[in-house]
Amino acid sequence: MIYRLLADSVLILHLLFIGFVIFGGLLALRSPWIVLAHIPAACWGAFIELTGGLCPLTVMEVGLRRIAGDAGYSTSFIEHYLLPVIYPAGLTRDIQFGLAGLVIFINVAIYGGLVYRLRSSRSK
Repeated sequence: MIYRLLADSVLILHLLFIGFVIFGGLLALRSPWIVLAHIPAACWGAFIELTGGLCPLTVMEVGLRRIAGDAGYSTSFIEHYLLPVIYPAGLTRDIQFGLAGLVIFINVAIYGGLVYRLRSSRSK
């Protein structure tokens, strides 16, 4: 039971990390120190998508589920609603490239806006 709870916790952490990778730059608009954590996270997310690699959180979650005796994903609330978001059916390399491009585009736009805002506030 404990391993299943740990696996569910890793799944939630994974979802939060994915959200941070995609939208963490928005937090930098309010707290510039977030950039120190967000840029490496965004680079990691893009790297994993571009290379088709496995995130260590995925490996950890699957390992915990196997220790718990799960043959696959069962139908708990967390697994039912969060797994399709993190591991969508039909995920292909082309989709992964698109996702990586989306992560890069969103973050370049956010950081471009942040730099513009900082420059315009200094010139006033």
